[in-house]
Amino acid sequence: MIAPKRRTPAAVLALLSSAFLLLPAATWSAAAKPGPPVTIHRATGPIVLDGDLSDAGWKGVDSLTSWYETNVGDNVEPQVKNVAYLTYDDKYLYAGFQFADPHPELIRAPLGDHDAMPGSTDYAGVIVDSRNDGKTAQMFLANPNGVEYDALSSDVTGEDNSPDFYWDAMGKVTATGWSLEIRIPFSSLRYAKETSPTWGILLYRNYPRDRRYQFFTDRLPRDVNCFICNSSKMSGLENLPHGSHLVVAPFATAQRLDATSAGPGSPLANGDIKSDAGLDVKWNPLADVAIDATFNPDFSQVESDAAQIGANERFALFYPEKRSFFLEGVDLLSTPFSAVYTRTVNSPSEGLRVTGRTGSTAYTALVTHDRGGGVVILPGPEGSDLAFQDFRSDVGILRMRHDLGSSFVSFLATAREIENGGSNHVFGPDFQWRPRPTDSFTGQGLFSVSHTPNRPDLAAEWDGRNLSDHAALLNWAHNTPHVDWFLQGQDLGKEFRADDGFIPQVGYREGYFETGYTVRPKDSFASRIRLFSVNYIDVEPDGTGLSNRVSLGAGMDGRLNSFTRLELNRDQIRSGGRLLQRFRPRIYVQVSPGRVLNSLVVDAYVGKEIDFANGREGKGTSVTTTFTLRPNDHLELRNDAGGRWLHVTAAPGHEGRLFSADVERLRATWAFNSRAFFRLIGQYVVTTRDVSLYTFAVDAKSASFNSTALFAYKLNWQTVLYMGYGDGRTFDPLTNQLQPDSRQAFTKISYAWQH
Repeated sequence: MIAPKRRTPAAVLALLSSAFLLLPAATWSAAAKPGPPVTIHRATGPIVLDGDLSDAGWKGVDSLTSWYETNVGDNVEPQVKNVAYLTYDDKYLYAGFQFADPHPELIRAPLGDHDAMPGSTDYAGVIVDSRNDGKTAQMFLANPNGVEYDALSSDVTGEDNSPDFYWDAMGKVTATGWSLEIRIPFSSLRYAKETSPTWGILLYRNYPRDRRYQFFTDRLPRDVNCFICNSSKMSGLENLPHGSHLVVAPFATAQRLDATSAGPGSPLANGDIKSDAGLDVKWNPLADVAIDATFNPDFSQVESDAAQIGANERFALFYPEKRSFFLEGVDLLSTPFSAVYTRTVNSPSEGLRVTGRTGSTAYTALVTHDRGGGVVILPGPEGSDLAFQDFRSDVGILRMRHDLGSSFVSFLATAREIENGGSNHVFGPDFQWRPRPTDSFTGQGLFSVSHTPNRPDLAAEWDGRNLSDHAALLNWAHNTPHVDWFLQGQDLGKEFRADDGFIPQVGYREGYFETGYTVRPKDSFASRIRLFSVNYIDVEPDGTGLSNRVSLGAGMDGRLNSFTRLELNRDQIRSGGRLLQRFRPRIYVQVSPGRVLNSLVVDAYVGKEIDFANGREGKGTSVTTTFTLRPNDHLELRNDAGGRWLHVTAAPGHEGRLFSADVERLRATWAFNSRAFFRLIGQYVVTTRDVSLYTFAVDAKSASFNSTALFAYKLNWQTVLYMGYGDGRTFDPLTNQLQPDSRQAFTKISYAWQH
């Protein structure tokens, strides 16, 4: 038998480039279409932030009345009137809005926590490309009750709401709609030192009714696969402040943790009250440079991580980063491979970071000392393991990106030096080339050199061995109003390690292809229908198959602010030395019908499944649901639930349900206003197993219940007061009940002093 020919990354690049050149020349005409230039003038009087645009500072300010409905319509005139105003003074950029609404009683403006602003609610704001690079912008959005949402939007990495900025917003519902005022300190923006700079600007309104309508002050062509590139150019800013802004944010915490002395079922022993303090410092010596320092930081998570089911998973689960020290210029840490995952820094004692831009080159560099704890991912071709990290280490990360028009080239280097021996170094370039607005080519090459710690008691491969290998990736994304595709090839060597990243699978090569065809019916239930196919194949370097998928499906946007997705998925996955097959259709439904029943999501897989733990085929179901009720603007009730079941045959005449895994999470939030709320969370996780169906020893049942109560007051994202209580219970097989496992009371206060 002749082995199939396997292409190197260079061969894949040549293939993609050749295919690109063969495309019809007529499709090369698409281009970003920024709106008409915007001229901003200095305010002639004071502006009081109250949601009322009658202040003297708004007098004589030019109005922006040309808006476009980009969804559901294709850059058509909006069905409701929108008016915006822009001005500034010595310290702030201001945006004012007046939005018409024929039915103000239908406005959805719930109170809630910062960033708690789903697309099923009314909100609006400004998107500022203060660096004028046409790639990255800061988003400042708010609803009529002043609840704020901020994010970093990048045409390279997408939208990330992890970063928080200093700014203020106030809204007001009126008899004819609602109004909004936004005030952004120039110290929260990053821009070059110029006498009269030019910025990019987009203004936005989200209008959810029978469908989710979106309005912008600029056209967003559907044959252009970038967003920020369509921003209008804003001129008129003069003599802006240039640096010397300092934020010092000390904090203090206190907690008492009670725990059992001899496992579940034994009495809780009262713990000592422990207090701690620390300091975060941010200094902007220039408007485009930020220096962050942290000393004894408190990186605790106030809310538990998102509920996820871990049963029958081959690879580690990803949880998002929410810790402020790592979030300045967070887009620079995002690369095609997830080579940087800052949650691998589990408990830093101190850290220093600098982020900035010089001309067309952006950069970020950080160093920190990790006190250890947590786990480390041990990747493999068929699955990943976790090892406990009980040692200290020093971490360094450097990332530089140089813009070349709408394209860029970058370089990444990470290092982790482990005390008493051990290290991991990763480095390499990446790029994105946009030869035309409908197409982008993205690639990355990395090389890792590792010396594992001499701790075989924690992991078999941690015996002091040396490892070195590569990782390479190349993809092509093509988007037009009707046809899209995404083609990618990647190759990760078996000894590649990224201890500062999230790469749970190595030792394989993958070819991936997704394509779709979109139609947009008029005057029907569906406003958009996309037919698609997703296919991939993973093999080991010698050609041994690891997994493959052939998938057909359809997605639809419809009335009731709904989205529906249907898939037919056929997979083959290697487990236990054999390629096992599964066929499991998927249905995903999301609806946001109104103010009270604000959201309902169901995601289900049903059909043939694979028992990864025992290496055999079976039948199974996996379902997750989310249900959100808002009886009024103050109260939100949310339920997140998931279940997974697997039926297998262990031997002729011996079959049954291998396991049932369920997670149930209830969250009730009462928001007093846009700054203060009280929240209750209860989360129950349980897995039951038929031990006779396993090929190795397992517990018949494992379960836990965790509950928290939290009061929070947030003047801004760093001036906060938290007071909370937590209770944990774990299943005790001796009593067949949940027994107290831990109890915690905690408080935190932080104040951001700005100069």
